[in-house]
Amino acid sequence: MKPLLNTLFVTTQESYLAKDGECVAVHQGDVLKGKVPIHTLGGLVLFGQISCSPFLLGHCAKNGVTVSWLTQNGRFLAAMHGPVSGNVLLRREQYRRADNEDASASIAASMVIGKIANCRTVLLRTARERPSRELDGAADRLVQCLRRLREPLPLNVVRGIEGEAGQAYFGVFDKLIRNADPAFRFAGRNRRPPLDAVNCLLSFLYTLLVHDVRGALESCGLDPAVGFLHRDRPGRPSLALDLMEEFRPYLADRLACTLINRGQVKAKGFKHTESGAVIMDDATRKEVLTAWQERKQETVEHPFLQEKMATGLLYHCQARLLARYLRGDLDAYPPFVIR
Repeated sequence: MKPLLNTLFVTTQESYLAKDGECVAVHQGDVLKGKVPIHTLGGLVLFGQISCSPFLLGHCAKNGVTVSWLTQNGRFLAAMHGPVSGNVLLRREQYRRADNEDASASIAASMVIGKIANCRTVLLRTARERPSRELDGAADRLVQCLRRLREPLPLNVVRGIEGEAGQAYFGVFDKLIRNADPAFRFAGRNRRPPLDAVNCLLSFLYTLLVHDVRGALESCGLDPAVGFLHRDRPGRPSLALDLMEEFRPYLADRLACTLINRGQVKAKGFKHTESGAVIMDDATRKEVLTAWQERKQETVEHPFLQEKMATGLLYHCQARLLARYLRGDLDAYPPFVIR
C-alpha cells in the first residue's frame, strides 16, 4: 500500500478495502494495515486480487474518486467513475493537443529527450566498468542529439532525431552484453518477428512494458490510443508507445542485458521456427516474467517528484504528470530521466 500524489496504489495481493467513516480502510486478513481519508484521494488503483466493499465503491463514486482494476502485471481491466468525471475534459484536451502539430511536437520532444538521456546513461554505466571508444563515441552522438532538441522543432524533425539516436544506441548495444555465447550476439534491432535471441528478449520485455504503461494511462483517464510522437493507427496504443520510450533503456534494455550476462536465460531457451523467427520456451518466459516482477519491486527515487517509490509505479507517476500538464497545472511535461 502506497499513497502517491492523490492516488492510493494497492499491490499486496488479497487485500480488502472497506469504508470506515470518511476513510478508506485497507485490511490484509484480520489486520488493519491503514486508513486514508477519502477527501485526500483522487483515485484508487488496485493491482491483482484486491477486493472492495460495495459501500466503499458507492462512497468513492459519491466523492469523485475513480477506482481502477489492473492485473497484477499492470494490464488495465476496468474502471469505475462517479456520475461526474473530469476524464472527458482531460481527454478532450489530449485530443486537441494531438491535433495540433506544434503542441504534439513539444510533448514528443520531451519524451524523446527522456529516452535519449536514459540511453546515454545506460551506455556510460557500462563504459565506466569496461572502457570502450565505441561506447564513448555513441554517448557523444546522443549528446549531440539532445542539444538539437533544446529548440522547438517540427514533429518530423523530432522523429528524425529519435531515429538517429536509436541507430547510435543500438549500434553499440552488443558492447553491453558480456555473455560470450554466440547466440547472444546483437547485430541490430529486428522485430515482427525477432530473428535472434536478444531481439526476442527485447521485444518480449517491450510488450510487458507497453501493457503496464497502457494500464497506467487508462487509470488516470488518458486515452492510450491517441499519441503525440506516434500517430493514430487503428488498434495501436500510440500514447502508451510514446510514454514507454522513456522507460525502454532503464527498465527493459538493462534487464535484458542483466538476464543474459548473469546466465539467467540460456541460448537453449530460444527456439528457431521454420519461418526464421526466434521464440522463447515456457521455462525462459517464466524466468523473464519473474525477473520483470522483481524489477518492478525495486525502490527508486523519482527525479522530479523526489519521492522514493517502487520502480513499477514510475509510469503511473509519469502518466499523472502528463495529465497535470494537459490540464495546465504544469508549464511543461517533465520526462523521466535516470541519474
